[in-house]
Amino acid sequence: MTQEERDRLGTLKETKKGLKTQREAAEELGVSERHVRRLLQGLWERGDKSVIHGRTGKRSNRKIDETVQRRATQILSRKVYRDFGPTLAAEYLRQDHEIEVGRETVRQWMMEGKLWRARKERVEEVHLWRPRRSRYGELVQWDTSEHDWLEGRGEKLYLIAMIDDATSRLWARFVRHDSTEENMRMLWSYLEQHGRPQTFYTDKASLFQTAEKLRRGQRRDGQDAAEMGPTQIGRALQELGIGWQAAHSPQAKGRVERTFQTAQDRLVKGMRVAKVTMIEQANQYLEREYLPWWNRTLTVSAAKKEDAHRALDKSQNLAAVLSHVEARQVRNDYTLKFQGQLYQIERQEIRAGLRGADVRVEKRLEGSVAVRFRQWYLAVKRCEMASRPAAEKKTTEPPRPPSAKRRSDWNKNFDLKKAPKIWQAASSSGWPGAASD
Repeated sequence: MTQEERDRLGTLKETKKGLKTQREAAEELGVSERHVRRLLQGLWERGDKSVIHGRTGKRSNRKIDETVQRRATQILSRKVYRDFGPTLAAEYLRQDHEIEVGRETVRQWMMEGKLWRARKERVEEVHLWRPRRSRYGELVQWDTSEHDWLEGRGEKLYLIAMIDDATSRLWARFVRHDSTEENMRMLWSYLEQHGRPQTFYTDKASLFQTAEKLRRGQRRDGQDAAEMGPTQIGRALQELGIGWQAAHSPQAKGRVERTFQTAQDRLVKGMRVAKVTMIEQANQYLEREYLPWWNRTLTVSAAKKEDAHRALDKSQNLAAVLSHVEARQVRNDYTLKFQGQLYQIERQEIRAGLRGADVRVEKRLEGSVAVRFRQWYLAVKRCEMASRPAAEKKTTEPPRPPSAKRRSDWNKNFDLKKAPKIWQAASSSGWPGAASD
Protein backbone atom coordinates (compact mmCIF):
# COMPACT_ATOMS: atom_id res chain seq x y z
CA MET A 1 0.00 0.00 0.00
CA THR A 2 1.33 3.40 -0.98
CA GLN A 3 1.37 6.48 1.22
CA GLU A 4 -1.39 8.04 -0.85
CA GLU A 5 -3.56 4.97 -0.31
CA ARG A 6 -2.85 5.07 3.46
CA ASP A 7 -3.91 8.74 3.61
CA ARG A 8 -7.10 7.97 1.73
CA LEU A 9 -7.86 5.07 4.08
CA GLY A 10 -7.39 7.31 7.13
CA THR A 11 -9.78 9.95 5.75
CA LEU A 12 -12.43 7.31 4.97
CA LYS A 13 -12.17 5.80 8.48
CA GLU A 14 -12.58 9.24 10.06
CA THR A 15 -15.65 9.83 7.89
CA LYS A 16 -17.02 6.41 8.80
CA LYS A 17 -16.66 7.24 12.52
CA GLY A 18 -18.41 10.59 12.02
CA LEU A 19 -15.32 12.69 12.72
CA LYS A 20 -15.60 14.27 9.21
CA THR A 21 -18.54 14.93 6.97
CA GLN A 22 -18.75 13.48 3.48
CA ARG A 23 -18.32 16.99 2.07
CA GLU A 24 -15.11 17.55 4.03
CA ALA A 25 -13.82 14.15 2.94
CA ALA A 26 -14.65 14.93 -0.70
CA GLU A 27 -12.73 18.25 -0.54
CA GLU A 28 -9.76 16.56 1.12
CA LEU A 29 -9.63 13.68 -1.39
CA GLY A 30 -10.43 15.86 -4.42
CA VAL A 31 -13.47 13.81 -5.45
CA SER A 32 -17.23 14.23 -5.40
CA GLU A 33 -19.46 13.38 -2.40
CA ARG A 34 -21.04 10.65 -4.47
CA HIS A 35 -17.66 9.00 -4.99
CA VAL A 36 -16.97 9.26 -1.24
CA ARG A 37 -20.09 7.21 -0.63
CA ARG A 38 -18.82 4.59 -3.12
CA LEU A 39 -15.51 4.42 -1.26
CA LEU A 40 -17.28 4.02 2.08
CA GLN A 41 -19.40 1.20 0.62
CA GLY A 42 -16.24 -0.54 -0.60
CA LEU A 43 -14.60 -0.08 2.82
CA TRP A 44 -17.57 -1.77 4.47
CA GLU A 45 -17.57 -4.67 1.95
CA ARG A 46 -13.82 -5.37 1.36
CA GLY A 47 -12.11 -3.67 4.26
CA ASP A 48 -8.81 -1.82 3.99
CA LYS A 49 -8.01 -3.45 0.63
CA SER A 50 -10.73 -1.39 -1.03
CA VAL A 51 -8.41 1.63 -1.33
CA ILE A 52 -5.79 -0.38 -3.30
CA HIS A 53 -6.12 -0.15 -7.08
CA GLY A 54 -7.54 -3.28 -8.63
CA ARG A 55 -4.71 -3.50 -11.27
CA THR A 56 -1.91 -3.39 -8.72
CA GLY A 57 0.53 -6.28 -9.28
CA LYS A 58 -1.10 -7.26 -12.58
CA ARG A 59 0.30 -6.89 -16.11
CA SER A 60 -0.63 -3.63 -17.81
CA ASN A 61 -2.99 -3.88 -20.75
CA ARG A 62 -0.79 -1.36 -22.57
CA LYS A 63 2.46 -3.28 -22.05
CA ILE A 64 4.14 -4.17 -25.36
CA ASP A 65 4.72 -7.84 -25.99
CA GLU A 66 8.23 -9.04 -25.15
CA THR A 67 8.69 -10.51 -28.63
CA VAL A 68 8.39 -6.99 -30.09
CA GLN A 69 11.01 -5.74 -27.66
CA ARG A 70 13.39 -8.58 -28.55
CA ARG A 71 12.92 -7.95 -32.26
CA ALA A 72 13.52 -4.22 -31.89
CA THR A 73 16.65 -4.85 -29.81
CA GLN A 74 18.00 -7.25 -32.45
CA ILE A 75 17.39 -4.68 -35.18
CA LEU A 76 19.09 -1.87 -33.29
CA SER A 77 22.05 -4.15 -32.55
CA ARG A 78 22.98 -4.22 -36.23
CA LYS A 79 26.14 -2.44 -37.30
CA VAL A 80 24.27 0.01 -39.49
CA TYR A 81 22.38 1.37 -36.44
CA ARG A 82 25.41 1.88 -34.24
CA ASP A 83 25.48 5.15 -32.26
CA PHE A 84 21.79 5.83 -33.04
CA GLY A 85 19.99 7.77 -30.32
CA PRO A 86 16.51 6.82 -29.02
CA THR A 87 14.73 9.51 -31.06
CA LEU A 88 16.27 8.54 -34.39
CA ALA A 89 16.01 4.83 -33.58
CA ALA A 90 12.27 5.16 -32.89
CA GLU A 91 11.76 6.87 -36.26
CA TYR A 92 13.59 4.13 -38.21
CA LEU A 93 11.75 1.37 -36.32
CA ARG A 94 8.47 2.97 -37.37
CA GLN A 95 9.44 3.79 -40.99
CA ASP A 96 11.47 0.74 -42.02
CA HIS A 97 10.37 -2.05 -39.66
CA GLU A 98 6.73 -1.17 -38.78
CA ILE A 99 7.38 -1.17 -35.02
CA GLU A 100 5.30 1.65 -33.57
CA VAL A 101 6.73 2.54 -30.16
CA GLY A 102 7.45 5.76 -28.35
CA ARG A 103 10.82 7.36 -27.93
CA GLU A 104 10.94 6.78 -24.17
CA THR A 105 10.10 3.09 -24.63
CA VAL A 106 12.92 2.72 -27.14
CA ARG A 107 15.21 4.53 -24.72
CA GLN A 108 14.46 1.98 -21.99
CA TRP A 109 14.94 -0.93 -24.40
CA MET A 110 18.28 0.42 -25.61
CA MET A 111 19.49 0.98 -22.05
CA GLU A 112 18.47 -2.57 -21.08
CA GLY A 113 20.27 -3.95 -24.14
CA LYS A 114 23.33 -1.77 -23.45
CA LEU A 115 22.93 -0.10 -26.85
CA TRP A 116 22.74 3.41 -25.45
CA ARG A 117 23.85 5.14 -22.26
CA ALA A 118 22.28 8.27 -20.87
CA ARG A 119 24.57 11.25 -20.69
CA LYS A 120 24.94 13.31 -17.56
CA GLU A 121 23.52 16.77 -17.88
CA ARG A 122 26.12 19.50 -17.68
CA VAL A 123 25.55 23.03 -16.50
CA GLU A 124 26.65 25.11 -19.44
CA GLU A 125 27.34 28.80 -19.65
CA VAL A 126 24.23 30.83 -20.27
CA HIS A 127 24.21 32.22 -23.81
CA LEU A 128 21.95 35.09 -24.82
CA TRP A 129 20.45 34.20 -28.18
CA ARG A 130 20.19 36.83 -30.87
CA PRO A 131 16.54 37.32 -31.83
CA ARG A 132 15.51 35.99 -35.22
CA ARG A 133 14.83 38.30 -38.11
CA SER A 134 11.17 39.06 -38.56
CA ARG A 135 10.72 38.23 -42.28
CA TYR A 136 11.47 35.23 -44.44
CA GLY A 137 14.39 36.10 -46.74
CA GLU A 138 15.61 39.06 -44.69
CA LEU A 139 18.84 37.30 -43.65
CA VAL A 140 20.23 33.98 -44.94
CA GLN A 141 23.24 32.33 -43.28
CA TRP A 142 25.66 30.70 -45.73
CA ASP A 143 28.50 28.33 -44.84
CA THR A 144 30.32 25.10 -45.79
CA SER A 145 31.04 22.05 -43.62
CA GLU A 146 34.01 19.73 -44.16
CA HIS A 147 33.25 16.28 -42.70
CA ASP A 148 33.58 12.57 -43.45
CA TRP A 149 30.03 12.48 -44.75
CA LEU A 150 30.29 9.01 -46.35
CA GLU A 151 32.29 7.49 -43.46
CA GLY A 152 35.00 6.25 -45.82
CA ARG A 153 32.61 4.62 -48.33
CA GLY A 154 33.36 7.16 -51.07
CA GLU A 155 35.16 10.35 -52.02
CA LYS A 156 35.56 13.38 -49.78
CA LEU A 157 32.56 15.73 -49.90
CA TYR A 158 31.67 19.19 -48.64
CA LEU A 159 28.18 20.32 -47.63
CA ILE A 160 27.18 23.87 -48.59
CA ALA A 161 24.14 25.09 -46.64
CA MET A 162 21.95 28.18 -46.69
CA ILE A 163 19.48 28.57 -43.81
CA ASP A 164 16.95 31.34 -43.40
CA ASP A 165 17.33 33.20 -40.11
CA ALA A 166 13.63 33.89 -39.57
CA THR A 167 12.19 30.43 -40.33
CA SER A 168 15.18 28.01 -40.33
CA ARG A 169 14.22 26.80 -43.82
CA LEU A 170 17.22 24.92 -45.21
CA TRP A 171 18.73 24.71 -48.70
CA ALA A 172 21.85 22.54 -49.14
CA ARG A 173 23.85 20.37 -51.55
CA PHE A 174 27.00 18.25 -51.58
CA VAL A 175 30.01 19.33 -53.66
CA ARG A 176 33.49 17.95 -54.28
CA HIS A 177 35.36 21.20 -53.65
CA ASP A 178 34.68 24.28 -51.51
CA SER A 179 35.49 26.60 -54.42
CA THR A 180 34.12 29.81 -55.84
CA GLU A 181 32.55 27.93 -58.77
CA GLU A 182 30.69 25.45 -56.55
CA ASN A 183 29.43 28.21 -54.24
CA MET A 184 28.25 30.17 -57.29
CA ARG A 185 26.32 27.11 -58.51
CA MET A 186 24.77 26.84 -55.06
CA LEU A 187 23.83 30.52 -55.16
CA TRP A 188 22.35 30.08 -58.66
CA SER A 189 20.08 27.23 -57.53
CA TYR A 190 18.95 29.22 -54.46
CA LEU A 191 18.12 32.32 -56.50
CA GLU A 192 16.10 30.34 -59.02
CA GLN A 193 14.19 28.59 -56.23
CA HIS A 194 13.54 31.46 -53.80
CA GLY A 195 14.58 34.78 -55.37
CA ARG A 196 17.02 37.39 -54.06
CA PRO A 197 17.24 37.66 -50.25
CA GLN A 198 18.02 40.95 -48.56
CA THR A 199 21.37 39.91 -47.02
CA PHE A 200 23.70 36.92 -46.89
CA TYR A 201 25.52 36.28 -43.60
CA THR A 202 28.84 34.41 -43.96
CA ASP A 203 32.24 34.07 -42.34
CA LYS A 204 35.34 35.96 -43.47
CA ALA A 205 36.63 33.25 -45.80
CA SER A 206 38.59 34.26 -48.89
CA LEU A 207 35.59 33.34 -51.04
CA PHE A 208 33.69 36.32 -49.67
CA GLN A 209 36.36 38.79 -48.57
CA THR A 210 39.73 39.85 -49.98
CA ALA A 211 42.26 40.06 -47.15
CA GLU A 212 45.03 42.65 -47.17
CA LYS A 213 48.46 41.05 -47.66
CA LEU A 214 51.17 42.17 -45.26
CA ARG A 215 54.83 41.29 -45.16
CA ARG A 216 56.05 38.87 -42.56
CA GLY A 217 56.24 40.65 -39.23
CA GLN A 218 54.61 43.80 -40.58
CA ARG A 219 51.94 45.48 -38.45
CA ARG A 220 49.43 48.18 -39.13
CA ASP A 221 50.23 50.00 -35.86
CA GLY A 222 46.71 51.34 -35.47
CA GLN A 223 46.27 52.18 -39.14
CA ASP A 224 43.02 51.33 -40.88
CA ALA A 225 43.05 48.35 -43.20
CA ALA A 226 43.44 49.17 -46.87
CA GLU A 227 40.26 48.96 -48.90
CA MET A 228 40.44 45.85 -51.08
CA GLY A 229 38.46 44.97 -54.16
CA PRO A 230 35.59 42.48 -53.94
CA THR A 231 35.95 38.78 -54.62
CA GLN A 232 34.10 37.16 -57.51
CA ILE A 233 31.21 36.23 -55.18
CA GLY A 234 31.27 39.70 -53.63
CA ARG A 235 31.07 41.30 -57.08
CA ALA A 236 28.19 39.01 -58.05
CA LEU A 237 26.22 39.93 -54.91
CA GLN A 238 26.76 43.62 -55.65
CA GLU A 239 25.47 43.21 -59.22
CA LEU A 240 22.44 41.33 -57.91
CA GLY A 241 21.69 43.96 -55.28
CA ILE A 242 22.14 41.54 -52.36
CA GLY A 243 23.79 42.72 -49.15
CA TRP A 244 26.64 40.89 -47.46
CA GLN A 245 27.46 40.78 -43.76
CA ALA A 246 30.47 39.07 -42.16
CA ALA A 247 30.37 37.18 -38.87
CA HIS A 248 33.21 37.93 -36.46
CA SER A 249 33.09 34.51 -34.76
CA PRO A 250 31.62 31.01 -35.27
CA GLN A 251 29.17 31.68 -32.43
CA ALA A 252 27.76 34.66 -34.34
CA LYS A 253 26.49 32.34 -37.09
CA GLY A 254 25.31 29.74 -34.61
CA ARG A 255 22.18 28.82 -36.54
CA VAL A 256 24.06 27.36 -39.49
CA GLU A 257 26.69 25.84 -37.18
CA ARG A 258 23.98 23.95 -35.27
CA THR A 259 22.54 22.88 -38.60
CA PHE A 260 25.84 21.18 -39.42
CA GLN A 261 25.90 19.48 -36.00
CA THR A 262 22.49 17.95 -36.69
CA ALA A 263 23.52 16.93 -40.21
CA GLN A 264 26.76 15.33 -39.02
CA ASP A 265 24.66 13.08 -36.79
CA ARG A 266 21.32 12.41 -38.48
CA LEU A 267 22.27 12.89 -42.14
CA VAL A 268 25.39 10.73 -41.84
CA LYS A 269 23.43 7.90 -40.22
CA GLY A 270 20.63 8.17 -42.75
CA MET A 271 23.04 7.88 -45.68
CA ARG A 272 24.67 4.91 -43.94
CA VAL A 273 21.34 3.08 -43.80
CA ALA A 274 20.61 4.05 -47.43
CA LYS A 275 24.07 2.73 -48.48
CA VAL A 276 25.08 5.99 -50.15
CA THR A 277 28.55 5.82 -51.73
CA MET A 278 28.60 8.53 -54.44
CA ILE A 279 27.93 12.27 -54.58
CA GLU A 280 24.94 11.79 -56.88
CA GLN A 281 23.32 9.43 -54.38
CA ALA A 282 24.17 11.79 -51.52
CA ASN A 283 22.46 14.76 -53.20
CA GLN A 284 19.49 12.57 -54.11
CA TYR A 285 19.08 11.47 -50.48
CA LEU A 286 19.54 15.07 -49.35
CA GLU A 287 16.79 16.38 -51.65
CA ARG A 288 14.30 13.54 -51.21
CA GLU A 289 14.70 12.58 -47.58
CA TYR A 290 16.69 14.95 -45.37
CA LEU A 291 15.64 18.42 -46.56
CA PRO A 292 11.89 17.57 -46.63
CA TRP A 293 12.21 16.18 -43.08
CA TRP A 294 14.06 19.29 -41.90
CA ASN A 295 11.67 21.80 -43.48
CA ARG A 296 8.67 19.82 -42.21
CA THR A 297 9.92 19.29 -38.66
CA LEU A 298 12.43 21.96 -37.59
CA THR A 299 11.17 25.15 -39.22
CA VAL A 300 9.16 27.88 -37.49
CA SER A 301 6.83 30.61 -38.65
CA ALA A 302 8.28 34.08 -39.19
CA ALA A 303 7.09 36.93 -37.02
CA LYS A 304 5.80 38.68 -40.14
CA LYS A 305 4.14 36.89 -43.04
CA GLU A 306 5.77 39.17 -45.63
CA ASP A 307 8.36 37.47 -47.87
CA ALA A 308 11.49 39.62 -48.14
CA HIS A 309 12.79 37.77 -51.21
CA ARG A 310 12.80 39.81 -54.41
CA ALA A 311 12.30 38.49 -57.91
CA LEU A 312 15.17 38.56 -60.40
CA ASP A 313 15.09 41.44 -62.86
CA LYS A 314 15.13 40.73 -66.58
CA SER A 315 18.41 42.61 -66.84
CA GLN A 316 20.07 40.28 -64.31
CA ASN A 317 21.51 37.44 -66.36
CA LEU A 318 22.66 34.79 -63.87
CA ALA A 319 25.00 33.20 -66.43
CA ALA A 320 26.83 36.52 -66.80
CA VAL A 321 26.74 37.58 -63.15
CA LEU A 322 27.74 34.21 -61.70
CA SER A 323 30.94 33.85 -63.69
CA HIS A 324 34.64 34.67 -63.33
CA VAL A 325 34.92 38.28 -64.54
CA GLU A 326 38.07 40.21 -65.45
CA ALA A 327 38.82 43.34 -67.47
CA ARG A 328 41.07 43.21 -70.56
CA GLN A 329 42.32 45.76 -73.08
CA VAL A 330 41.77 45.19 -76.79
CA ARG A 331 44.99 45.26 -78.82
CA ASN A 332 45.48 47.10 -82.09
CA ASP A 333 44.82 43.90 -84.05
CA TYR A 334 41.51 43.43 -82.17
CA THR A 335 42.76 40.57 -80.04
CA LEU A 336 42.89 40.12 -76.29
CA LYS A 337 44.65 37.71 -73.99
CA PHE A 338 42.79 35.96 -71.16
CA GLN A 339 44.06 33.17 -68.89
CA GLY A 340 46.97 32.35 -71.19
CA GLN A 341 44.79 32.16 -74.35
CA LEU A 342 44.50 34.58 -77.27
CA TYR A 343 41.03 35.53 -78.54
CA GLN A 344 40.24 37.28 -81.84
CA ILE A 345 37.18 39.53 -82.12
CA GLU A 346 35.17 38.66 -85.22
CA ARG A 347 35.37 41.20 -88.06
CA GLN A 348 31.62 41.89 -88.09
CA GLU A 349 31.76 42.80 -84.36
CA ILE A 350 34.33 45.59 -84.76
CA ARG A 351 32.88 49.01 -83.97
CA ALA A 352 34.06 52.52 -83.17
CA GLY A 353 36.07 52.95 -80.00
CA LEU A 354 36.85 49.26 -79.63
CA ARG A 355 40.58 49.41 -80.37
CA GLY A 356 42.47 50.00 -77.11
CA ALA A 357 39.26 49.92 -75.05
CA ASP A 358 38.67 47.93 -71.88
CA VAL A 359 36.20 45.05 -72.22
CA ARG A 360 34.59 42.70 -69.69
CA VAL A 361 35.61 39.06 -70.08
CA GLU A 362 33.35 36.44 -68.46
CA LYS A 363 34.40 32.84 -67.89
CA ARG A 364 31.02 31.14 -67.54
CA LEU A 365 30.43 28.21 -65.18
CA GLU A 366 29.95 25.81 -68.10
CA GLY A 367 33.39 26.81 -69.48
CA SER A 368 32.52 29.24 -72.30
CA VAL A 369 34.05 32.73 -72.60
CA ALA A 370 31.97 35.84 -73.31
CA VAL A 371 33.33 39.33 -74.09
CA ARG A 372 31.23 42.43 -73.48
CA PHE A 373 31.99 45.94 -74.73
CA ARG A 374 29.69 48.49 -73.10
CA GLN A 375 26.21 46.96 -73.55
CA TRP A 376 27.15 44.64 -76.45
CA TYR A 377 28.44 41.09 -76.37
CA LEU A 378 31.08 40.45 -79.05
CA ALA A 379 31.61 37.22 -80.93
CA VAL A 380 35.17 35.98 -80.43
CA LYS A 381 37.15 32.95 -81.49
CA ARG A 382 40.12 31.34 -79.90
CA CYS A 383 43.31 31.50 -81.97
CA GLU A 384 46.67 29.83 -81.59
CA MET A 385 49.48 31.92 -80.18
CA ALA A 386 52.69 32.05 -82.27
CA SER A 387 55.40 29.98 -80.66
CA ARG A 388 58.84 31.54 -80.28
CA PRO A 389 61.83 29.72 -81.83
CA ALA A 390 63.93 27.94 -79.30
CA ALA A 391 67.24 29.70 -78.66
CA GLU A 392 70.43 27.80 -79.53
CA LYS A 393 72.31 26.56 -76.56
CA LYS A 394 75.82 27.98 -76.20
CA THR A 395 78.65 25.67 -75.26
CA THR A 396 80.15 26.76 -72.01
CA GLU A 397 83.09 25.62 -70.02
CA PRO A 398 82.44 23.59 -66.93
CA PRO A 399 82.08 25.84 -63.90
CA ARG A 400 85.12 26.32 -61.73
CA PRO A 401 84.91 25.74 -58.02
CA PRO A 402 84.43 28.95 -56.01
CA SER A 403 87.74 28.49 -54.20
CA ALA A 404 89.85 28.26 -57.42
CA LYS A 405 91.38 31.56 -58.64
CA ARG A 406 91.73 32.20 -62.35
CA ARG A 407 95.40 32.70 -63.45
CA SER A 408 96.82 34.05 -66.69
CA ASP A 409 98.75 31.56 -68.85
CA TRP A 410 100.72 34.10 -71.06
CA ASN A 411 104.12 32.92 -69.66
CA LYS A 412 103.33 29.22 -69.68
CA ASN A 413 106.43 27.04 -70.48
CA PHE A 414 108.75 30.08 -70.09
CA ASP A 415 112.22 29.26 -68.62
CA LEU A 416 114.21 32.28 -67.46
CA LYS A 417 117.60 30.45 -67.57
CA LYS A 418 117.19 29.35 -71.19
CA ALA A 419 115.87 32.70 -72.33
CA PRO A 420 118.24 35.02 -74.45
CA LYS A 421 119.90 38.09 -72.96
CA ILE A 422 118.12 41.38 -73.23
CA TRP A 423 120.66 42.85 -75.72
CA GLN A 424 120.36 39.69 -77.88
CA ALA A 425 116.61 39.97 -77.97
CA ALA A 426 116.85 43.65 -78.80
CA SER A 427 119.34 43.15 -81.67
CA SER A 428 117.28 40.39 -83.18
CA SER A 429 114.25 42.64 -83.12
CA GLY A 430 116.06 45.36 -85.09
CA TRP A 431 115.94 47.97 -82.36
CA PRO A 432 118.35 50.90 -83.33
CA GLY A 433 119.92 51.32 -79.92
CA ALA A 434 121.03 47.72 -79.70
CA ALA A 435 124.13 48.08 -81.99
CA SER A 436 125.68 50.97 -79.98
CA ASP A 437 125.66 48.84 -76.85
